[in-house]
Amino acid sequence: KRRRMKRTAPRSTLRKIIKKHKPQLRLAANTDLLFESFLIFFFFLLLKVHLSFLLFLHRLAEEARTNAFENRSKIIKPEHAAAAAKVI
Repeated sequence: KRRRMKRTAPRSTLRKIIKKHKPQLRLAANTDLLFESFLIFFFFLLLKVHLSFLLFLHRLAEEARTNAFENRSKIIKPEHAAAAAKVI
């Protein structure tokens, strides 16, 4: 007995997404499973890149704040951020 993978999105929705971006494609009946696997993989990579970017921004902001504090400035100015970017 084969176990079936649970779909995360309705088949019709996935087919509409594919057809919208590639209207010339002819789709087989089981295309949705392959497409779902691709989406899961793609979004995992996207999430990983997004998290890395957020961590970079946080570090940049901390460094810029430190630079502003060392220059006795209450406002983080573009030159503080530029100096922080050179350090990171």
